[in-house]
Amino acid sequence: MAGTALDARAILSQLRAGTQLGPEALNWFAQALGRGEISDAQAGAFAMGICRAPLDSAGRVALTCAMRDSGKTLQWDVPGPVLDKHSTGGVGDCVSLALAPALAACGAYVPMISGRGLGHTGGTLDKLEAIPGYRSEVSLERMQQITAQVGCAIVSASDDLAPADKLLYGVRDVTGTVDSIDLITASILSKKLAEAPEALVLDVKVGSGAIMPDRASAEALARALVQTANGAGCPTTALLTDMSQPLVTAAGNALEVIEVMETLTMTGVTHALWELTVQLGGALLFDSGMTVTREQGGEEISKALSSGRAAEKFGEMVAAMGGPTDFIERWRDRLPGASVQRLVFPEQKGFISQVDTRALGEIVVHLGGGRLRGSDRINPGVGLSQLAGIGEEVGQDRPIAMIHAASQAEADRAEDALVAAYSVGPLPLDPPDLILAQIAGDA
Repeated sequence: MAGTALDARAILSQLRAGTQLGPEALNWFAQALGRGEISDAQAGAFAMGICRAPLDSAGRVALTCAMRDSGKTLQWDVPGPVLDKHSTGGVGDCVSLALAPALAACGAYVPMISGRGLGHTGGTLDKLEAIPGYRSEVSLERMQQITAQVGCAIVSASDDLAPADKLLYGVRDVTGTVDSIDLITASILSKKLAEAPEALVLDVKVGSGAIMPDRASAEALARALVQTANGAGCPTTALLTDMSQPLVTAAGNALEVIEVMETLTMTGVTHALWELTVQLGGALLFDSGMTVTREQGGEEISKALSSGRAAEKFGEMVAAMGGPTDFIERWRDRLPGASVQRLVFPEQKGFISQVDTRALGEIVVHLGGGRLRGSDRINPGVGLSQLAGIGEEVGQDRPIAMIHAASQAEADRAEDALVAAYSVGPLPLDPPDLILAQIAGDA
């Protein structure tokens, strides 16, 4: 747009013509979004225009950096690398709760800005707020204090970070532009890069419980995220991970915290949770220069978990965020439960052949563990536990799950949906691989 004065109408006209925007125009629009000078209609037209004229790699970097720079970017004075992780979301995905304290136990600093439940996927903040007193909404200054003191802080997003994303994100659902890889990439990374991490790891889910259910779409998103983050100067690795079944054997806020605590305290380790925490953490420790190989990084994370140091860090974080000071010692007493608990058995004996993981997430939402409307109040104690996995034998003496509900009527409704979500066959199957691919560097 050389020689043309920049304004919203001129930029939108260029997009309408199907022409790529340059860095100057992208930066102008993002800055104007952040200042509140762009209307919802103009933001919607911009999102639709990006879908019509997708960005190239340089354009994605330019848009992401412009959205990052529309608000504050953090500065750090800590004696170790600042690291972070982002997941595209799934059912039973509680890795952040184990990974952040494990990284802190290794000497890293983790300011993890997380979200609430979205659709059928659970939210990290909702899970943590099942802990009595945990307050995720703190100022940026307090978040930095806790991170420097403890080593990790899992908090909600601040309006001061990447404000351009807030308006653009708000119009994407109503304009049919949610699945734009360009907009997803800029939305995720603008907030993460505003934290000024020295390395970032991405957990991109694929399968029936993921936002990206097919591998090709998930891999395209992972590559766009890695290329863009690296182009913005942040060493980044992405793992493509399976979400054809819940990551852990529980789905629901307090129930997932229980599974994390059992793993952190070594009283009932969930293998998939441990393995993914080790792999994601190992990539971060390597990319930040804390270890010379990813394998060595994974070993350090394993030591942090098995020694109890990660559990101690988790307890320190909970206390600093307003939760009980004795949570590590008394977590079973501190977490809420449901008044109705019911084992559910399959209609026929056999082996789990397929799981509609999205349906399991929806069951939790309808039990009250998620939101049908933004104003809904969450019941932290409800959900599903003892979830059978692909390849496991089930029958009249082997349940597919346990329902945790607030009433018998809600348990009845959940039971019908739960049985329908599982396919049972006569032959055992090997469970799917947890980690499908790793994308790093110049991917």
